Amino acid sequence: MAEPLPALMLPVSSWLRLAPHRRWLDMQGQHLLDFSKAARVRDGFAALDDDGMLQPDATADSTLTARMTHVYAVAAGRGLPGCGPLAAHGVASLLGPLADHAHGGWFPAVPHRDTPPENARKQAYLHSFVALAASSATVADVPGARDLLTRALATWRQHFWSEEEGVFRESFAPDWSDEEDYRGANANMHSVETCMAVADVTGDPVWRHRALRIVERFIHDLARNADYHVPEHYSRDWVLLRDYHRDSPTDALRPYGMTPGHFVEWSHLLLKLEAALRRAGGHAPAWLLEDATALFRCGMKTGWARDGAPGLLYTIDWDGTPVVHNRPHWCQAEAMTAAAALLKRTGHQHYEHWYRTIWDYIDTFMIDRRRGGWIQELDRQNRPSAVVYKGKADLYHAWQATITPLLPLAPSFATAVSLLEG
Repeated sequence: MAEPLPALMLPVSSWLRLAPHRRWLDMQGQHLLDFSKAARVRDGFAALDDDGMLQPDATADSTLTARMTHVYAVAAGRGLPGCGPLAAHGVASLLGPLADHAHGGWFPAVPHRDTPPENARKQAYLHSFVALAASSATVADVPGARDLLTRALATWRQHFWSEEEGVFRESFAPDWSDEEDYRGANANMHSVETCMAVADVTGDPVWRHRALRIVERFIHDLARNADYHVPEHYSRDWVLLRDYHRDSPTDALRPYGMTPGHFVEWSHLLLKLEAALRRAGGHAPAWLLEDATALFRCGMKTGWARDGAPGLLYTIDWDGTPVVHNRPHWCQAEAMTAAAALLKRTGHQHYEHWYRTIWDYIDTFMIDRRRGGWIQELDRQNRPSAVVYKGKADLYHAWQATITPLLPLAPSFATAVSLLEG
């Protein structure tokens, strides 16, 4: 069944209808792809500094490698030169030095003798991106991708998925002992994206059903009961950890309080899941649209221009007070993507306004026309900062933001791009 969201729902004046805007998006995307090619290292991909250079001691990071593999695989499917070899390098790295060949799964980085045990744990966040990279590389027919996907899904099923809870478990010791006493929204949010991608690539609908179960718990139950704020940190018995990381509010993955950028990221994932379920079987819960709309409204209300300057800030306290005012690039990219998704889903001019407003902000403050790429983080006065994130970001959020607005809400990203280009 085709996605029941016709382009006719877009306002006549929408930027998404304009050929110059589409060309601008494509140009920005290709600039990002070229800038990040320097991130390749022997065992995968590593972080770039503000100038787009590797540090002398740069080593491969597994999450970054998986995300870059995903992007370059999709770009290779678009016929963009140089991207296929980079995707193949990423797949080979994930099959080789970054994998745990003794116990299965993936290390955060190539292990060394002096690596502390807590830095070698098997993380759900990383494994979600490995499965995403494998699924995208499979679509692009990258060598080794199907083997990587088979291994990733076996690990996901055996160790991370909790059928009883309907969520993914968080982390384990390298030998899969010592499960962490934690249930987190962030890793599960990214797992929703990966589940939809895997369902499209494998043809197995169970992954869509798992995505729906995750959304039901974290959003339709927990967030809905919190007026669509999204608490993220829970114990294994689902007690909210209100003081989690109070002493480290700028943590890059599990910050204290709540993250409005995640509210809006969940918003567009719910719309994609609604479209995926309809495309697969013709039915999706009506509350997916209702919850998606409320999440976007709450995210923008609590996070956008809270201190007088434009931009979506990083975190808020339980009473809505800003905690970390800095504006990460990914928050802006996800807000724009959510606005585009709601625009395509509803046709409401309100979302056209937000789509334009957020792109204007990104263009004015975040696109680095002097050194390349996007500035990863800005402070409350929209000046470059490095409180939460250092250096230039990997491609995952920014590059997808240049293509996702032009795609249907279903199928998932890599599959939709392959159909678009075909």
